[in-house]
Amino acid sequence: MLNAIGGVELSSVAKGLESADAMLKTSDVSLLLSRSICAGKYIILVAGEVGAVNAAVEAGAGKAAHALVDSFVIANIHPEVFPAIAGTAVVNELEALGIIEAFSVSALIEAADAAVKAADVKLIEIRLAMALGGKAFVTMTGSVAAAEAAVSAGAAVVGKKGLLVEKVVIAAPRKELLREMI
Repeated sequence: MLNAIGGVELSSVAKGLESADAMLKTSDVSLLLSRSICAGKYIILVAGEVGAVNAAVEAGAGKAAHALVDSFVIANIHPEVFPAIAGTAVVNELEALGIIEAFSVSALIEAADAAVKAADVKLIEIRLAMALGGKAFVTMTGSVAAAEAAVSAGAAVVGKKGLLVEKVVIAAPRKELLREMI
């Protein structure tokens, strides 16, 4: 059962591949993503049982050594996070639009989970550092109050790490924006 997600973000592609291998050899996890990202970084995301994900992230972070940028484990991950990362979330109606932008992919995934758990919003997309200079962002929709609560909760998570770029809530976005986000 996929009830946890974990990730390791590195400043080196070579150490990224070595870390990914260590993570997969350490425990029974599913590899969600293992690739180079903008600004010459590398990201590895795994999912599985909490204990297995913890062990995998610990192994990957240990192998990363000096190249470690950030790492995380989220137990009881909200089910909307996986389709938002994969780009398969279905949103038919755009209400208020919430956006959180971060300097770290890892911190942004933590923020997205916190946001969707904090208020009644629907995640649209979690964009991970491709064509973004190594940054990441999440978009979500819901009522204005829900979007504001969700964005505040998610931004607080990123802000604690000093990695918040920007947070925005657009109360009545033009419908054309939905086409641009998916």
